[in-house]
Amino acid sequence: MGIAALIIGIVSAILAFIPLCGYIAFIPALVGLALGIVDIVQKSKKNEPKVMGIVGVITNAAAIILIVVWTILFAVAGVTADKDAKDALQKVTEEVKKVEETNK
Repeated sequence: MGIAALIIGIVSAILAFIPLCGYIAFIPALVGLALGIVDIVQKSKKNEPKVMGIVGVITNAAAIILIVVWTILFAVAGVTADKDAKDALQKVTEEVKKVEETNK
């Protein structure tokens, strides 16, 4: 399970960098996180090395953080772009009104 958690974490982290694919990678990252935690618990009971589970938990946690950060950045960029677009549209509308008034 530790290897599966690690692989899922790596794939989720890679997908987190691709715009709009982070949403798709969020669920597998949660699954990978759960697999890593279960692997750590099972190996702790058996006194076996739990390195793969720990690395899997870390990679999945990093992927989840990346997904959240990218989502916030895209939301802020969208709000900023929307405000700029609204201001530009308002200026164009005012210019058109001025031109219409001068043509009358």
